[in-house]
Amino acid sequence: MPHMKGASRRGSRAGACASALLASVATLFALGGLHAVAAPSPSEQTHAAAGVDAALQGPSKTRVTAAVLSLDGKSVKPLLDGEDASYDTASIVKVDILATLLLQAQDTGRHLTAQERALAEPMIRNSDNAATNALWREIGGAPGMEAANKRLGLTATEGGPGAKWGLTQTTASDQIRLLLSVFDDAPTSKTGSPLDKDSRAYIRSLMAHVASDQAWGVSAASGSDHALKNGWLQRTASGLWDVNSVGRVTVDGHRYLVAVLSDGSPSMDDGISVVERAARQAVAATTPN
Repeated sequence: MPHMKGASRRGSRAGACASALLASVATLFALGGLHAVAAPSPSEQTHAAAGVDAALQGPSKTRVTAAVLSLDGKSVKPLLDGEDASYDTASIVKVDILATLLLQAQDTGRHLTAQERALAEPMIRNSDNAATNALWREIGGAPGMEAANKRLGLTATEGGPGAKWGLTQTTASDQIRLLLSVFDDAPTSKTGSPLDKDSRAYIRSLMAHVASDQAWGVSAASGSDHALKNGWLQRTASGLWDVNSVGRVTVDGHRYLVAVLSDGSPSMDDGISVVERAARQAVAATTPN
């Protein structure tokens, strides 16, 4: 899908989500997780479930880490820009939840049920939280995801406590490992992903068709050929934003996996700008001259 930039993109995203504003604010207060703030211009689905009782972040400056790996090269070690520290996942964890669900289904020799697909698709394409809550419970929460992650090659991701899937902690390098398990389909695999061909294709298809108001983030580094999942979360005590984006982009025929994690932005739009700038710079540094 075309990538929207600047005021035009953000205005479109804000307009598309304005109708959800009152319902989302009601959800926030019902959950008791976020305090009253001025309504942000982007999507008002601020992932309340992820932000309940979020820890005090403090008046720190914006932090960002980008990781890039060429799918066309031989290396499995990404190029890092910034410290490979832990960040809240917010909704990028939804890719991990779906990978876990598919792996668990494979283990029992079955495909996803119609009901599971009816939850998985809006979870990825629309970042639907209610669907995520249901699938988080189904996979067994953090213990279920962490068991799957050991098989998927992740080494630095810790599931969020209880129902707070959005407070899962991860690193940019670990997100590249997860993306490799989904997008590495070369004849000689770099990872030996436990996800079978159909499972990988299913995740890729959903990430390639996210809702238009969410076509931002790592896609800023590519043309129209990209697949991604974004996450955003306003922290309870500080009012600052976590904004993340992970996915696969194509630049001049070269395919890259990109993970950009950030926190401490004063607004969601500021966070998006930070993430997109970091994605463009990191991919440019990796692209052959």
